Amino acid sequence: MFARLREDIRVVFDRDPAARTFFEVLTTYPGLHAILWHRLSHALWNLGLKWLARLSSHLARWFTGIEIHPGARIGRRVFIDHGMGVVIGETAEVGDDCTLYHGVTLGGTSWKKGKRHPTLERGVIVGAGAKILGPITLGEGAKVGSNAVVVKDVPAGATAVGIPARILDAEQDRAREQAANKLGFSAYAVSSDMNDPMVKAIHGLIDHSAHTDQRLDWIVAELRRLGGAREVLRPDDHIDADSLNKMVD
Repeated sequence: MFARLREDIRVVFDRDPAARTFFEVLTTYPGLHAILWHRLSHALWNLGLKWLARLSSHLARWFTGIEIHPGARIGRRVFIDHGMGVVIGETAEVGDDCTLYHGVTLGGTSWKKGKRHPTLERGVIVGAGAKILGPITLGEGAKVGSNAVVVKDVPAGATAVGIPARILDAEQDRAREQAANKLGFSAYAVSSDMNDPMVKAIHGLIDHSAHTDQRLDWIVAELRRLGGAREVLRPDDHIDADSLNKMVD
């Protein structure tokens, strides 16, 4: 039990730079409290103590602002950041290492019994305010943008944004994310066609950086081929214009 608790707290430190101490996380993070409380409620639900399980989850909602039905299945190392307004329905399944931000809804679209809520596979990230509705599946490592409304399956590793959600170009998105990571920045689940000048400017800078890197790599490769470089560079070495000029002088 204590090993599982330590694992849950380590996740907070891994994904929230605002976390400072073990005691602070344990006492002031409602997402952690909701996950711990859900384990009790889920155990009661599985024992057939349905009313007691619902009462337990109701109290958890009152204290944390996060509503998780006791029938929902939550994996390991799931992190609910901030958490206010998160709703997870009865037949929802959240895989290991998923991250949910505040205002997320894993809801149903039918009053019929049976599977009616979404399944999130391992490592899914869901942005603030997003709504994922119906018995759909978000594949491993998928990302959902803030305030998106997802009503169809999302493939593994894909990014879904908008209302209704659409899948971004996976190759372009992957290249942009790699370029952003080099800059120490990640604009996950934000589409370049959003009507936001700041978003467009950021993505323009990232794309320009990626294009510049590609051209420099081509120049270095040509210099090696022609024997004009004074030193051997590895493919992952980064050079600036001044260094390049010195090499060809």
